[in-house]
Amino acid sequence: MTRFTRLRGFPLSTWLPLGVLVVITLAVAVGPAFLPYRAEEIVGDLWEPMSWAHPLGTDQLGRDMLARVLEGGRTSLSLAAVIAGLAFLFGSGAGLTAAFLGGWVDTALSRAVDLLMAFPPLIFALLTIAVLGNSIPVLVTVLTLFEALRIFRLTRSLAMEIAVQEFVAVARLRGEGIGWILFREILPNGMVPLMAELAIRFVFGLLFLSSLSFLGLGVPPPAPDWGGMVRDNAPAVSFGLSAPLVPAAMIAIVAVCVNLVADSLLHTRGRSRSAEG
Repeated sequence: MTRFTRLRGFPLSTWLPLGVLVVITLAVAVGPAFLPYRAEEIVGDLWEPMSWAHPLGTDQLGRDMLARVLEGGRTSLSLAAVIAGLAFLFGSGAGLTAAFLGGWVDTALSRAVDLLMAFPPLIFALLTIAVLGNSIPVLVTVLTLFEALRIFRLTRSLAMEIAVQEFVAVARLRGEGIGWILFREILPNGMVPLMAELAIRFVFGLLFLSSLSFLGLGVPPPAPDWGGMVRDNAPAVSFGLSAPLVPAAMIAIVAVCVNLVADSLLHTRGRSRSAEG
Protein backbone atom coordinates (compact mmCIF):
# COMPACT_ATOMS: atom_id res chain seq x y z
CA MET A 1 0.00 0.00 0.00
CA THR A 2 2.82 2.36 0.89
CA ARG A 3 4.36 1.84 -2.51
CA PHE A 4 1.23 3.09 -4.25
CA THR A 5 0.53 6.00 -1.91
CA ARG A 6 4.07 7.37 -1.90
CA LEU A 7 6.64 7.93 -4.59
CA ARG A 8 10.26 8.45 -3.62
CA GLY A 9 9.35 9.73 -0.19
CA PHE A 10 6.67 12.19 -1.27
CA PRO A 11 2.92 11.60 -0.93
CA LEU A 12 0.81 11.60 -4.05
CA SER A 13 -0.86 14.78 -2.80
CA THR A 14 2.47 16.52 -3.46
CA TRP A 15 2.69 15.41 -7.07
CA LEU A 16 -0.65 17.00 -7.98
CA PRO A 17 0.40 20.60 -7.20
CA LEU A 18 3.82 19.85 -8.67
CA GLY A 19 2.14 18.67 -11.87
CA VAL A 20 0.00 21.80 -11.96
CA LEU A 21 3.13 23.94 -11.65
CA VAL A 22 4.82 22.02 -14.48
CA VAL A 23 1.79 22.49 -16.74
CA ILE A 24 1.60 26.23 -15.98
CA THR A 25 5.33 26.66 -16.53
CA LEU A 26 5.22 24.88 -19.88
CA ALA A 27 2.12 26.83 -20.91
CA VAL A 28 3.66 30.24 -20.24
CA ALA A 29 7.00 29.17 -21.74
CA VAL A 30 5.82 27.78 -25.08
CA GLY A 31 2.09 28.56 -25.21
CA PRO A 32 2.30 32.03 -26.83
CA ALA A 33 4.07 30.54 -29.86
CA PHE A 34 1.00 28.42 -30.67
CA LEU A 35 -1.63 31.16 -30.32
CA PRO A 36 -2.99 33.03 -33.34
CA TYR A 37 -2.78 36.37 -31.52
CA ARG A 38 0.05 38.30 -29.93
CA ALA A 39 -0.30 39.68 -26.43
CA GLU A 40 -0.23 43.32 -27.60
CA GLU A 41 -2.52 42.84 -30.60
CA ILE A 42 -6.02 44.32 -30.47
CA VAL A 43 -8.33 41.63 -31.82
CA GLY A 44 -11.85 42.67 -30.75
CA ASP A 45 -14.00 44.90 -28.59
CA LEU A 46 -13.28 45.56 -24.95
CA TRP A 47 -14.19 42.82 -22.48
CA GLU A 48 -15.72 40.42 -24.95
CA PRO A 49 -17.08 37.26 -23.27
CA MET A 50 -15.42 33.87 -23.58
CA SER A 51 -15.76 32.28 -27.01
CA TRP A 52 -14.05 29.80 -29.32
CA ALA A 53 -12.05 32.64 -30.83
CA HIS A 54 -11.09 34.02 -27.42
CA PRO A 55 -11.31 31.27 -24.76
CA LEU A 56 -10.76 33.77 -21.93
CA GLY A 57 -12.41 36.74 -23.61
CA THR A 58 -10.68 40.08 -24.23
CA ASP A 59 -9.29 42.74 -21.93
CA GLN A 60 -10.01 46.45 -21.49
CA LEU A 61 -8.45 47.28 -24.87
CA GLY A 62 -9.78 44.32 -26.84
CA ARG A 63 -6.65 42.17 -26.59
CA ASP A 64 -6.90 38.40 -26.27
CA MET A 65 -6.88 37.49 -22.57
CA LEU A 66 -5.39 34.04 -23.09
CA ALA A 67 -2.40 35.51 -24.91
CA ARG A 68 -2.07 38.19 -22.23
CA VAL A 69 -2.27 35.70 -19.37
CA LEU A 70 0.40 33.45 -20.88
CA GLU A 71 2.71 36.34 -21.72
CA GLY A 72 2.08 37.96 -18.35
CA GLY A 73 2.81 34.65 -16.64
CA ARG A 74 6.13 34.48 -18.41
CA THR A 75 7.02 37.90 -17.00
CA SER A 76 5.71 37.31 -13.48
CA LEU A 77 7.12 33.80 -12.99
CA SER A 78 10.51 34.55 -14.52
CA LEU A 79 10.99 37.67 -12.39
CA ALA A 80 9.87 35.84 -9.23
CA ALA A 81 12.29 33.01 -10.03
CA VAL A 82 15.19 35.41 -10.62
CA ILE A 83 14.44 37.26 -7.39
CA ALA A 84 14.22 34.04 -5.36
CA GLY A 85 17.38 32.63 -6.95
CA LEU A 86 19.45 35.74 -6.32
CA ALA A 87 18.11 36.04 -2.78
CA PHE A 88 19.02 32.42 -2.10
CA LEU A 89 22.52 32.90 -3.51
CA PHE A 90 23.33 36.01 -1.49
CA GLY A 91 21.34 35.17 1.64
CA SER A 92 22.64 31.63 2.05
CA GLY A 93 26.20 32.70 1.25
CA ALA A 94 26.12 35.45 3.88
CA GLY A 95 24.41 33.17 6.40
CA LEU A 96 27.01 30.42 6.01
CA THR A 97 29.82 32.95 6.30
CA ALA A 98 28.37 34.51 9.45
CA ALA A 99 27.77 31.16 11.15
CA PHE A 100 31.17 29.69 10.29
CA LEU A 101 33.39 32.68 10.97
CA GLY A 102 31.45 34.05 13.93
CA GLY A 103 32.96 36.93 15.90
CA TRP A 104 32.72 40.42 14.51
CA VAL A 105 31.72 39.15 11.05
CA ASP A 106 28.62 37.45 12.46
CA THR A 107 27.81 40.46 14.62
CA ALA A 108 28.17 42.95 11.76
CA LEU A 109 26.08 40.92 9.32
CA SER A 110 23.40 40.11 11.88
CA ARG A 111 23.02 43.73 13.00
CA ALA A 112 22.86 44.92 9.40
CA VAL A 113 20.10 42.40 8.69
CA ASP A 114 18.21 43.45 11.84
CA LEU A 115 18.43 47.08 10.76
CA LEU A 116 17.08 46.40 7.26
CA MET A 117 14.31 44.17 8.56
CA ALA A 118 13.11 47.01 10.78
CA PHE A 119 11.84 48.77 7.64
CA PRO A 120 8.42 47.63 6.35
CA PRO A 121 9.16 46.04 2.95
CA LEU A 122 6.29 47.76 1.14
CA ILE A 123 7.19 51.22 2.44
CA PHE A 124 10.86 50.72 1.61
CA ALA A 125 9.97 49.48 -1.87
CA LEU A 126 7.64 52.41 -2.52
CA LEU A 127 10.28 54.93 -1.42
CA THR A 128 12.98 53.28 -3.53
CA ILE A 129 10.77 53.12 -6.61
CA ALA A 130 9.70 56.74 -6.11
CA VAL A 131 13.37 57.81 -6.16
CA LEU A 132 14.84 55.43 -8.76
CA GLY A 133 11.77 54.64 -10.88
CA ASN A 134 9.94 51.37 -11.43
CA SER A 135 12.34 49.74 -13.85
CA ILE A 136 12.81 45.98 -13.72
CA PRO A 137 16.42 46.19 -12.35
CA VAL A 138 15.16 48.36 -9.46
CA LEU A 139 12.32 45.94 -8.71
CA VAL A 140 14.63 42.93 -8.78
CA THR A 141 17.20 44.64 -6.55
CA VAL A 142 14.72 45.78 -3.91
CA LEU A 143 12.83 42.49 -3.71
CA THR A 144 16.04 40.43 -3.75
CA LEU A 145 17.35 42.45 -0.81
CA PHE A 146 14.33 41.77 1.38
CA GLU A 147 14.10 38.12 0.39
CA ALA A 148 17.80 37.58 1.13
CA LEU A 149 17.33 38.86 4.69
CA ARG A 150 14.97 36.00 5.57
CA ILE A 151 17.18 33.42 3.89
CA PHE A 152 20.21 34.79 5.77
CA ARG A 153 18.51 34.25 9.12
CA LEU A 154 17.41 30.71 8.31
CA THR A 155 20.78 29.72 6.83
CA ARG A 156 22.69 31.16 9.78
CA SER A 157 20.47 29.34 12.27
CA LEU A 158 20.75 26.02 10.42
CA ALA A 159 24.50 26.36 9.94
CA MET A 160 25.10 27.11 13.62
CA GLU A 161 23.02 24.06 14.56
CA ILE A 162 24.84 21.77 12.12
CA ALA A 163 28.31 23.18 12.86
CA VAL A 164 28.31 21.63 16.36
CA GLN A 165 27.57 18.13 15.06
CA GLU A 166 30.20 15.42 15.36
CA PHE A 167 30.76 14.94 11.62
CA VAL A 168 31.71 18.62 11.30
CA ALA A 169 34.16 18.28 14.18
CA VAL A 170 35.67 15.25 12.45
CA ALA A 171 36.06 17.24 9.24
CA ARG A 172 37.85 19.97 11.16
CA LEU A 173 40.18 17.43 12.74
CA ARG A 174 40.97 16.01 9.29
CA GLY A 175 42.18 19.46 8.36
CA GLU A 176 39.48 20.19 5.80
CA GLY A 177 39.29 23.78 4.57
CA ILE A 178 36.45 26.24 5.06
CA GLY A 179 35.04 25.62 1.59
CA TRP A 180 34.85 21.85 2.13
CA ILE A 181 33.14 22.16 5.49
CA LEU A 182 30.65 24.75 4.27
CA PHE A 183 29.68 23.14 0.96
CA ARG A 184 30.27 19.43 1.66
CA GLU A 185 29.25 19.12 5.31
CA ILE A 186 26.99 21.97 6.43
CA LEU A 187 25.08 23.04 3.32
CA PRO A 188 23.95 19.55 2.15
CA ASN A 189 22.53 18.78 5.60
CA GLY A 190 20.46 21.95 5.59
CA MET A 191 19.39 21.81 1.96
CA VAL A 192 15.82 20.54 2.49
CA PRO A 193 14.60 23.41 4.70
CA LEU A 194 16.52 25.84 2.52
CA MET A 195 14.76 24.52 -0.59
CA ALA A 196 11.43 24.89 1.19
CA GLU A 197 12.36 28.46 2.12
CA LEU A 198 13.39 29.11 -1.48
CA ALA A 199 9.92 28.04 -2.60
CA ILE A 200 8.33 30.35 -0.02
CA ARG A 201 10.54 33.22 -1.16
CA PHE A 202 9.40 32.57 -4.73
CA VAL A 203 5.78 32.93 -3.63
CA PHE A 204 6.57 36.06 -1.66
CA GLY A 205 8.35 37.57 -4.66
CA LEU A 206 5.41 36.76 -6.94
CA LEU A 207 2.86 38.25 -4.53
CA PHE A 208 4.96 41.33 -3.75
CA LEU A 209 5.66 41.97 -7.42
CA SER A 210 1.97 41.55 -8.26
CA SER A 211 1.02 43.92 -5.43
CA LEU A 212 3.37 46.61 -6.73
CA SER A 213 2.01 46.14 -10.25
CA PHE A 214 -1.54 46.43 -8.92
CA LEU A 215 -0.52 49.77 -7.39
CA GLY A 216 0.94 50.85 -10.74
CA LEU A 217 4.55 50.65 -9.53
CA GLY A 218 5.51 47.20 -10.72
CA VAL A 219 6.56 45.93 -14.13
CA PRO A 220 6.47 48.94 -16.47
CA PRO A 221 4.34 48.76 -19.63
CA PRO A 222 4.12 47.51 -22.31
CA ALA A 223 5.31 44.24 -20.72
CA PRO A 224 2.26 42.45 -19.25
CA ASP A 225 2.25 40.80 -15.84
CA TRP A 226 -0.49 39.24 -13.77
CA GLY A 227 -0.70 41.97 -11.14
CA GLY A 228 -0.91 44.71 -13.75
CA MET A 229 -3.60 42.79 -15.62
CA VAL A 230 -5.74 42.61 -12.47
CA ARG A 231 -5.39 46.37 -12.04
CA ASP A 232 -6.14 47.20 -15.68
CA ASN A 233 -9.26 45.03 -15.77
CA ALA A 234 -10.55 45.72 -12.26
CA PRO A 235 -13.44 47.95 -13.49
CA ALA A 236 -14.88 44.90 -15.31
CA VAL A 237 -15.95 43.48 -11.93
CA SER A 238 -18.59 46.22 -11.70
CA PHE A 239 -20.18 44.81 -14.86
CA GLY A 240 -20.09 41.20 -13.67
CA LEU A 241 -17.24 40.25 -16.02
CA SER A 242 -14.47 37.81 -15.17
CA ALA A 243 -11.54 39.50 -16.95
CA PRO A 244 -9.58 40.44 -13.79
CA LEU A 245 -10.35 37.13 -12.11
CA VAL A 246 -8.29 35.07 -14.55
CA PRO A 247 -4.84 36.56 -13.75
CA ALA A 248 -5.80 36.77 -10.07
CA ALA A 249 -6.67 33.07 -10.13
CA MET A 250 -3.32 32.26 -11.76
CA ILE A 251 -1.47 34.08 -8.97
CA ALA A 252 -3.47 32.19 -6.35
CA ILE A 253 -3.02 28.79 -8.00
CA VAL A 254 0.74 29.18 -8.32
CA ALA A 255 1.07 30.45 -4.75
CA VAL A 256 -0.99 27.60 -3.28
CA CYS A 257 0.76 24.89 -5.32
CA VAL A 258 4.26 26.11 -4.44
CA ASN A 259 3.33 26.33 -0.75
CA LEU A 260 1.98 22.77 -0.84
CA VAL A 261 5.22 21.49 -2.36
CA ALA A 262 7.30 23.41 0.20
CA ASP A 263 5.16 22.06 3.04
CA SER A 264 5.64 18.54 1.75
CA LEU A 265 9.42 19.02 1.71
CA LEU A 266 9.41 20.04 5.37
CA HIS A 267 7.11 17.19 6.40
CA THR A 268 9.24 14.67 4.53
CA ARG A 269 12.34 15.94 6.31
CA GLY A 270 10.55 15.73 9.64
CA ARG A 271 9.53 12.12 9.01
CA SER A 272 13.04 11.12 7.96
CA ARG A 273 14.55 12.70 11.09
CA SER A 274 11.98 10.94 13.29
CA ALA A 275 12.87 7.63 11.63
CA GLU A 276 16.55 8.23 12.25
CA GLY A 277 15.83 9.02 15.89
